[in-house]
Amino acid sequence: MKYRLLAGGSVLVLTAALSACSSSSGPNSGNGDGRTTVDVWLMRDSVSAQFQKEFTADFEKRHPAIDVKIQIQEWDGIGQKITAALASNDAPDVIEAGNTQVAQFAESGGLLDLSDRTDELNGEDWLSGLAEPGSYEGKQYGIPYYAANRVVIYRTDLFEKAGVDATGIKTREQWIDATAKLNKGGTQGIYLPGQMWYALAGFIWDEGGDLAAESGGKWSGALDTPEALRGMAFYEELQALGKGPKDSDEDDPPQAEVMAQGQVAQVISTPGGANVIAENNPGLKGKLAFFPIPGKTADTPGAVFTGGSDLVVPAAAAHPDEAVTFIKELTGDAWQKKLAVAMSYVPNRTSLASAVAEDPGAAAMAVGAANGHATPNTPGWAAVEAENPIKDYMTAVLTGGDPAKEAAKASQDITRAMNAGS
Repeated sequence: MKYRLLAGGSVLVLTAALSACSSSSGPNSGNGDGRTTVDVWLMRDSVSAQFQKEFTADFEKRHPAIDVKIQIQEWDGIGQKITAALASNDAPDVIEAGNTQVAQFAESGGLLDLSDRTDELNGEDWLSGLAEPGSYEGKQYGIPYYAANRVVIYRTDLFEKAGVDATGIKTREQWIDATAKLNKGGTQGIYLPGQMWYALAGFIWDEGGDLAAESGGKWSGALDTPEALRGMAFYEELQALGKGPKDSDEDDPPQAEVMAQGQVAQVISTPGGANVIAENNPGLKGKLAFFPIPGKTADTPGAVFTGGSDLVVPAAAAHPDEAVTFIKELTGDAWQKKLAVAMSYVPNRTSLASAVAEDPGAAAMAVGAANGHATPNTPGWAAVEAENPIKDYMTAVLTGGDPAKEAAKASQDITRAMNAGS
């Protein structure tokens, strides 16, 4: 499966045609026989056709008064479509939204506050990287659905040749030492492009910093704090142990294609990147493995951006109680375990991580997900990602700019973008 973490929190590159928002059997319709139809929007490839069929059949058997109608959507343009639906009187009952999109939908007043339902929805051990962006101003609007995050994909043959045991890499220091050993004889120890800002965010979170901070109701960029500067210093040290471009991100050129050329020992990616690498170079099949991004100490994995989805209920939903029943089943133990296995996702709760123990990539993700984070939880963050001064900041530092000065400039740009509409 091909993974790609998108700015809106989605995990996959999606290609389905959009379904119509409403029809003669739309979300506010009934069946004329006392049964209720729950209208649901899910994203292409968040579930397989087989999973959808099995879940729907089981749900309707367990809840004979409820029919389920799932419409598959795609991410391209979905923000505008959801915004329009929330403002209408014909919204679906359940919508899958990217975890970092929830705040902007909640700000509009278009979502149902589910704070009083969190206990019955197993909120005691939700992944923080899904639960935190699913809340807004102290209220829970988004219910964690599934997650994915970055890991290290590595070449087992190159590690063996260099005498490096990947199982012993638990800390940043060990990672740097191992990467330095691999960065010899024409091999790049790691291919790390200069603008992989989600990876930088993880290093900043490890240091106790953040991309932005809120005080007195106003958000400010925080790249110039001592903690954030330490995170950038580590990024610079790691990036130097390879030949990644300093002025582009992982998509330019696609890093999976670069690793497929045969001279790269490691990349930071979602596990699905291994499939793309092997597709581009079948000779690497069986030679790719995974480990969690190392942390500062061996007992805590490196912090990662948690991409994924939450499930929300529009305030205008015709059947809010039935919508919660649907969410409770789909995010409950049984179907979360089945979804994780079927789609190689990280389950929405830390206590369910063992469900993917037999999938090496997903298992590595699950370890990292325990230290998952999200981007600043404010609607204004969308403007930052659209402009993305973080990328320019990274390139400036990696090409010799003064880190403190460049961080101060980028922080000012973040502050301006986040508060432009206030």
